[in-house]
Amino acid sequence: MKLGIVGLPNVGKSTLFNAITKAGAEAANYPFCTIEPNVGVVTVPDIRVKTLHEVYNSKKTIYTTIEFCDIAGLVKGASKGEGLGNKFLSHIREVAAIIHVVRCFENENIVHVDGAVNPISDIETINTELILADMEVLDRRIARTTKALKNDKSLQGQLEILNKVHKFISDGKSARAMELDEDEASFVKSLDLLSYKPIIYVANVSEEDVATGSNPYVNSVKEYAASEDAEAVVISAGIESEISELDDEEKALFLDELGIADSGLNQLIKASYHLLNLISFLTAGEDEVRAWTIKRGTKAPQAAGRIHTDFEKGFIRAETIAYDKLMECNGNLAIAKEKGLMRSEGKEYIVKDGDVMNFLFNV
Repeated sequence: MKLGIVGLPNVGKSTLFNAITKAGAEAANYPFCTIEPNVGVVTVPDIRVKTLHEVYNSKKTIYTTIEFCDIAGLVKGASKGEGLGNKFLSHIREVAAIIHVVRCFENENIVHVDGAVNPISDIETINTELILADMEVLDRRIARTTKALKNDKSLQGQLEILNKVHKFISDGKSARAMELDEDEASFVKSLDLLSYKPIIYVANVSEEDVATGSNPYVNSVKEYAASEDAEAVVISAGIESEISELDDEEKALFLDELGIADSGLNQLIKASYHLLNLISFLTAGEDEVRAWTIKRGTKAPQAAGRIHTDFEKGFIRAETIAYDKLMECNGNLAIAKEKGLMRSEGKEYIVKDGDVMNFLFNV
């Protein structure tokens, strides 16, 4: 999973990136500090993996990962190539979802590219550039489809959807805010529109506001996110930078002192999984304990295919048990089987979050 961190210059996105990835990307108080996207890979914390490792004393323990990409700051006119617009737009096309960092704090020592803190204006600046880029894509697609329609009347439905989306975003609204049926949504997704990508708005606040998670700027961001059915997370990039240097025990104590329930990284991971409709299943044994990320609703053969394509092709059945049920048996599969907690599932079984699975297949 690759997530792109975006935002206007000097909103704290590179500071946040540094903190959550410890990748050491440069962060400075001037626009366009980030030119090429910095990339960092982080493990997804999962107490289930840690516990299973302890139970099986496994030789290897592999957590699932998320790739964070710190993309260059954007200014008005990016869709026309202003600033680093062309680089920004090409890099953002590569990510599964957008993390849009918005400045929700006052600090006279940190310049704002537009001269004043206004999170909704910042959001609309970037969203407008994405929409303008999308309109160019749609204009070209509509022209091609209209021409092809003369010889292929089956394209009429596609043309109607294209015009519907074009009209919607022409009003300055992101495509992700549209109400679409399943077939329409599938087609629009195939267009790879930037304003249709799932998005998490990150309200970057001062240390003073992080415990309450609220100030007038934050409230406006949450309202905007709700209008798009998007996620909104409140984080202090400064605090994240501080705790990135601490071990787990020190981090927990520091967060507790500040009255913060969870780190910004964990909040982002949870929001990302929810936004992208992802879950994890587990495999466990003496050789390896591992978490695997899949789409919610994935059936057993396709989950097996995440491990190896041969597992999916030759799928026979899956032996599965819920993690919580396995822990009731202290991780002992033999006891779980005696109690009838281990199930045998076929090709139509929909994998659930936390399933501990063993796949049987033909070679």
